[in-house]
Amino acid sequence: MTKLSRRELARLAVGMTVARAVRPALSAVEGLEAQTPASAPSTYIGPLTGVEKGLEDRRFDPVAYAIDLYAAAPRRLRFQARTRREAEKWQKTLQSKLTELVGGFPTERQPLRAIALETRTFPGYSREKIVFDSRAGVSVLAYVLLPEKAQKPAPVMICVPGHGRGVDDIVGIDDRGGERTDKTGYQHDFAIQVTEAGMAAVAIEPLAFGCRRDPITARQGLSRKGCDPVAGGALMVGQTMIGWRVWDVMRTLDYIATRADLDSSRIGCMGISGGGTVTLFSTALEPRIRVALVSGYLNTFRDSVGSLSHCIDNYVPGILNWAEMHDLAGLIAPRPLFVESGEKDNIFPIRASIESFNKVRAIYSVFGAAHRIEQEVFPDEHAFWGKRGIPFLARHLNA
Repeated sequence: MTKLSRRELARLAVGMTVARAVRPALSAVEGLEAQTPASAPSTYIGPLTGVEKGLEDRRFDPVAYAIDLYAAAPRRLRFQARTRREAEKWQKTLQSKLTELVGGFPTERQPLRAIALETRTFPGYSREKIVFDSRAGVSVLAYVLLPEKAQKPAPVMICVPGHGRGVDDIVGIDDRGGERTDKTGYQHDFAIQVTEAGMAAVAIEPLAFGCRRDPITARQGLSRKGCDPVAGGALMVGQTMIGWRVWDVMRTLDYIATRADLDSSRIGCMGISGGGTVTLFSTALEPRIRVALVSGYLNTFRDSVGSLSHCIDNYVPGILNWAEMHDLAGLIAPRPLFVESGEKDNIFPIRASIESFNKVRAIYSVFGAAHRIEQEVFPDEHAFWGKRGIPFLARHLNA
């Protein structure tokens, strides 16, 4: 047996005393844990949890308050015309007001200074990577996809991606910079689908995505959007991200006009989600766009960005004082417009999409152009569909 020193015996005695004192406390805690499992969810959601008496006529839901304000919004320039002449006058007035609300556009067009970075060839089409300037201090990255068998100059669709990792996700480039052939993701490489239908595509990188993000955001990964600091900054100087992105589309039309292989008289615009936002506003304000496909966006401001969580880049200050989303879409009439909406879309509810579409179609009817607007409701979630939409575009651009 090993003989212990007095110091070691003293330490052992202290340890045994502490153990005897701690054991009852541990047993009490263990018993409490047995009664209240760590996995049990808390029902506490704030200071009024469980308090009901005396609050029957109080309201704490700010979304409900905002919806009340939406219902009372004057919409001073809502569509009320009964004749085409009245409708055309209304369009001019609302277009002017909308331009003001999104922050206006530059009065001068800066030189594009376009350069080509590379060209790659794939089965059935080529893909050129280009850069041009949309305004002083703002450069745009774009891909030009040209069908091999297209008759030159080719009709062209400006393609705008939605929230995600940017324009790569609609031209067949995976998240490692490699090529893919399976059209995965919610956007399904719709720029490539355009070329498969015989049209050229100019796919642009929206501000705050992909290579057009600030360095801090870019370091956080490919899918990290940079809208929050930029769109907020735009609002603080009386402008909007929507206005900035619309101007990029306008300058893309200018770029298309410099190319002999693209037909500047046959240009359309299309996009999904946030790209649908840009498509709707751009086509409403840019008469050179002949046809549009809005995927996963047309709705009401009330039921989408006003009731559900959306990115800050969706908002235009004061818009409901003048118009709802279907009024803005009415600015496209009588040019062809295709709308597609997923019946399971949880951020642009299908009921409001159908409601809004019906109101836009009523505007088209006043123009005698109800046959130029279509909607497809498809059995999916928030995603690009294109089954009827892309043939619609090809039919009208080739007319």
